[in-house]
Amino acid sequence: LDELPVMVCPNGTVLKRPSDSEAAMCLGMTPDIDAAKLHDVVVVGAGPAGLATAVYAASEGLSVLVLDHRSFGGQAGASARIENYLGFPTGISGRALAGRAFTQAQKFGAEIAIPLQVKYLDCGGPRRKPHEPLRLELVDGRSIYGRAVVVASGARYRQPNIPNVNDFEGAGVSYWASPVEAKLCEGEKIAVIGGGNSAGQAAVFLAPKVEQLHIAVRRPLETTMSRYLIDRIAAQPNISVHVGVEVVGLEGDESGALCRTTFRGLDSGKLWTFPMRHMFLFIGANPNADWLAKRIAVDDKGFVVTGREFAPTDIALNREPLPLETSVAGVFAIGDVRAGSTKRVGAAIGEGAAVVAQIHAALAN
Repeated sequence: LDELPVMVCPNGTVLKRPSDSEAAMCLGMTPDIDAAKLHDVVVVGAGPAGLATAVYAASEGLSVLVLDHRSFGGQAGASARIENYLGFPTGISGRALAGRAFTQAQKFGAEIAIPLQVKYLDCGGPRRKPHEPLRLELVDGRSIYGRAVVVASGARYRQPNIPNVNDFEGAGVSYWASPVEAKLCEGEKIAVIGGGNSAGQAAVFLAPKVEQLHIAVRRPLETTMSRYLIDRIAAQPNISVHVGVEVVGLEGDESGALCRTTFRGLDSGKLWTFPMRHMFLFIGANPNADWLAKRIAVDDKGFVVTGREFAPTDIALNREPLPLETSVAGVFAIGDVRAGSTKRVGAAIGEGAAVVAQIHAALAN
């Protein structure tokens, strides 16, 4: 069972538990990219920030290539309904918003290659001149070249410190709340873990469909969630908010599906066990910056540092770094992966638009 799923490729190669990129390569779905082409902008990550960069850069005549190892949309693609984004007073799902941006980027001529995973960013070392191309090596061994690189690789979902949490992924534990999950937990008792806007949006979306919904948070909602979501939650009679608690145990039934969840009070140590079939985790994320592997300056949590927080470390510049520029000339960071960024869809899209002007400035230099 540890080796499943197994794929047999047309050439006879057998893959055990393949990644999305490996499966795409096996099936011949990996996009064909001209390795000799020098792109003006290579964007790593097709979430809201990366897609915004693609739309604005391509519409201004720059040649743009967007890479993502899974799908477009990023974490925002998992949001059931975003109601505080400008221009959509009745709300829009994250997937629908990302889908429109995907289509818009293609309309302006941006190339979007999915699934392709970047393995390595070659910054050229201390002797690289600011005008020299940057090289990105893919997991399949191919190389991509760009005059500027935008790191928009976002963040990955954080897991609670529960030994068996992976056993229930797909069997009661989810990291997003789409209409599919809403249908599966209809009439059930469920829990949403986390106090950010994503957790609030999920709770408001799911509450009308379930019997009982528990929200478990470490801190009061007022410290981490928008007021409009707090008011929506308070108006739902079947939502119970538990402050100062954490999840410490999950139990399954005979089929392996989640059936009980145990919470513990952070101060009192008291335990509560609730019967429930579904638990949705929205407890933050860690940056997807491992592929940069110490070639770009990051903070103590691994988020990419930009702007005037540092001086460029491995090249000589005759200027200060631009606000969204990293420690390497021509490499920019936007969205959730950037240190100090506001973890909101609107902010990510704003940075994706703002970085294009800075790319023009860097290329002009």
